[in-house]
Amino acid sequence: MEEPLVLDTLAEDIEIFADTADADPAVLFGVVYRTFSGAVLGYLKARGVDDPEAVTQDVFLAFFPKIGELTGGLQGAKSLVFSIAHARMVDYYRRVERRPDFTPYDPLQDERSTASAEDHALGHTGGAAELLEGLAEDHREVLALRVVADLSIEQVAGIMGKSQGAIKQLQRRALQNLKDQTLRRNQADHE
Repeated sequence: MEEPLVLDTLAEDIEIFADTADADPAVLFGVVYRTFSGAVLGYLKARGVDDPEAVTQDVFLAFFPKIGELTGGLQGAKSLVFSIAHARMVDYYRRVERRPDFTPYDPLQDERSTASAEDHALGHTGGAAELLEGLAEDHREVLALRVVADLSIEQVAGIMGKSQGAIKQLQRRALQNLKDQTLRRNQADHE
């Protein structure tokens, strides 16, 4: 049953293109889009464009301002749409050629032998875990929750089962111990 409707719609679309001078540009655009968007999408997919849906939309956005200059009826519209699609496909491949190749970082392939600037500044290579190692368990826990996990004093107090004042005091003492530890380590490195 739907075939006659499709044929009727196609006949109406062809009839609209018989006289493009007096036709509404929006109606002409709708006809061209319905008629050729699937074929343009298929063309771009077949040519290997990464995002063929987006490029198809670009093709029709570029086509719309040219509707007033259109000649040749439906075949003229088809030629124009596919010439724009081809140009967009060529632009895509030119962009891809200019894009540098990215290689993912593989730490196992990293053969650098010098320490990073952060490690050099801190005077060790163990990171935060090594820094926290020399502290008491409560001090490690409060610094891990406050600084590393970025939790509020209220949240840390709830997790550790202590008052907010006790957490503030623990944090102050932990930071002071960490500072003293780092100063001792740096002094030993410079001697």
